[in-house]
Amino acid sequence: DDLGQDMKPAQDLLDLPDRITLGIMPRLPYSKTIAETAHRSSREVLVHIPMEAKGSAEKRSSPGILRSDMTPMEFIAAVNEDLDSVPGAVGTNNHEGSALTENREAMTFLMSELKARRLFFLDSMTSPKSAAYRVAKELGLRAARRDVFLDNDGGNPAAIRKQFEELARTAKQNGRAIGIGHPHPATIAELRKWLAKIEDQGIEVVPVSALVK
Repeated sequence: DDLGQDMKPAQDLLDLPDRITLGIMPRLPYSKTIAETAHRSSREVLVHIPMEAKGSAEKRSSPGILRSDMTPMEFIAAVNEDLDSVPGAVGTNNHEGSALTENREAMTFLMSELKARRLFFLDSMTSPKSAAYRVAKELGLRAARRDVFLDNDGGNPAAIRKQFEELARTAKQNGRAIGIGHPHPATIAELRKWLAKIEDQGIEVVPVSALVK
């Protein structure tokens, strides 16, 4: 997640041997370039749509952010501009959004637009009360939920390593698991090490579209 501001972390991820899905934020300097580069490398892309969060985070503003105070026309226009700025995306997921994903009306507007474009939705689960996944399924959208955040402590390699271990445990227990990480140097370094040994554990890395239903 969170790609689009800088080309280097995206290229580092594209240089990895496995099929990592890239979550690209809309309307950033390198959003389009990263999406096009990923497409040429046969890698999967999501539009990582910024959404209104609770508390102090609510005051932060990202390009293309979706907010509950928008009119329906403003909301739908913002969704479509976001989607158009990341060409070739197969789905979307939310950036922040602890407030907006709890708003059923907003999620209904969003999922209706995604359905019209035949895109899926991955709920990043930034709120345990998120209505996004439920609304997506009610509207017949392919959808999934995030299982593990890999790097809430993005500067701590040992903590990130534990989260990768948790991801592997979840995959073995449930037959599948979705992990979300960010382009921190420590995350990319730990991901590279984890991928080198994961096959020995009988785990296959697949694009996230293989895990939505």
